[in-house]
Amino acid sequence: MGHPSLLAVLVAALATFVIGGPWYRFLGPLRDRNANTVEKKGHPAIVFGTAYVLSVIAAYALGALLGHAPSVGRGVHVGFMVGLLVVATSFGVNYAFDQRPLKTWAIDAGYHVLQFAAFGLVLGLFG
Repeated sequence: MGHPSLLAVLVAALATFVIGGPWYRFLGPLRDRNANTVEKKGHPAIVFGTAYVLSVIAAYALGALLGHAPSVGRGVHVGFMVGLLVVATSFGVNYAFDQRPLKTWAIDAGYHVLQFAAFGLVLGLFG
């Protein structure tokens, strides 16, 4: 395991918003119709700040897993696989116990698969 560049991690974490904005703008209404959601009351600065900090941690973890100077291809591949096989399946366990609809899981899990692939892309570009 290596230590990824701090700049690469900070930029990679921005992918959370680059992907999440359009993803949930289009799929959010479908997700909310099918989910047992509660009214969103959090202050946007706190919500987005928390999301960014957690994304920095996740991007750092992926960068450490990738090691020193990963290629773009390896970054995207490993990011995709972590998103699909670790993150999406972990969400699946929670969604199964919460008895949330498969459609809701697919939307949320799909976002995180793309998010981690994008983390890998950015980390690979900074290689």
